[in-house]
Amino acid sequence: MAPALEDVFRSEWARVLAALVSFCGDVDLAEDAAGEAFAVAARRWPVDGPPEHPRAWLVTAGRRRALDRLRRDRVLADKLRRLDRLRPEEDVPVPGTDAAVPDERLELLFLCCHPALAPEAQVALTLRSLGGLETPEIARAFLTSEETMKRRLTRARTKIREAGIPFAVPDRPRLAGRLAPVLAVIYLVFNQGYGDGRVDMAAEAIRLGRVLADLLPEEPEVLALLALMLLHDSRRAARHLDGELVPLAEQDRRRWDPDALAEGRALLARAERAGGDGPYAIQAAVAARQTEDPVDWPAVVALYDRLLRLTRSPVVALNRAVAVAEVDGPARALRIVDDLEILGDYRYRHSTRAELLRRLRDTTAARAAYDRAIGLATTAAERRFLARRRAGLDPSE
Repeated sequence: MAPALEDVFRSEWARVLAALVSFCGDVDLAEDAAGEAFAVAARRWPVDGPPEHPRAWLVTAGRRRALDRLRRDRVLADKLRRLDRLRPEEDVPVPGTDAAVPDERLELLFLCCHPALAPEAQVALTLRSLGGLETPEIARAFLTSEETMKRRLTRARTKIREAGIPFAVPDRPRLAGRLAPVLAVIYLVFNQGYGDGRVDMAAEAIRLGRVLADLLPEEPEVLALLALMLLHDSRRAARHLDGELVPLAEQDRRRWDPDALAEGRALLARAERAGGDGPYAIQAAVAARQTEDPVDWPAVVALYDRLLRLTRSPVVALNRAVAVAEVDGPARALRIVDDLEILGDYRYRHSTRAELLRRLRDTTAARAAYDRAIGLATTAAERRFLARRRAGLDPSE
């Protein structure tokens, strides 16, 4: 895929797919049509030049391919009924830059997070549909095989089709009941994008968080999640310098985004005034503490204690260990990390373990832990950072 088209794919995939799901009512068909539209663009745009409105071009091309597919499958009664319900092509609005249409990406998110689907399927389907991740990438995120993930996605799409799950944001009485998985998925999309340097995915998660905050302005966990994402994202420009990863303690705070930081803190204050004491409110409070200079590490540990009691999450326990290292030293933190065998090949467990062993001057064990972490890293910048830390180990120890 040419660089220009790759940029369009990253920025427009979710919009194009959402428009096609809305049009044909079938996730499988819409995804195939979107893929075919991008394939046609890859052939034609280098010759004809990119269109003035790439998204509208791709939606139109995808819609034509969806209709072609439905016509080819007209022997199937359900496909015929779906085709009969479609409006004539010229009457279908094409989303453009100024189109006043409902937020189809939010509708797609609620479709992916329907309670009829298993939680893991909700996350995987959202990463595929909104994030544009390929099946192997999603499989790596779940620490499972590509074949297993392929079957999981197929089952989810089949259930959506057979159960007739609607492509719509539920009405307000049912919105709160659907909120927990939606918030969880938005944050996972943000983490996937933020951790892997996918600015488009992180920005999309923040945008969806803003839409939800407008829909539910008094819901503390919605406000807290948006605050959490903004507080992390405020440091984005400082996370890399000349393409190299920079840890939090070494970041140039002058490169932090003061507007995002101020908005995140204000949203956290609103969430706390609204009685927010859930997992996103606590995580946002941790993120806010970490923007202080100096960081109040005992307060951070106390917040993680609350979060761990609430979630029982091994990832929370791992993050808590990092804070414990700042308060009680690396030896105690290493004991916590070593007990988290349930995390298996979670890459941050091994990179955290390597850092703790480095601080304890256990060079041999640290070198092995860095090797493991480098092998699990998903970005070139992360691999280079870990390789530099490994190379900096004292060879005499």
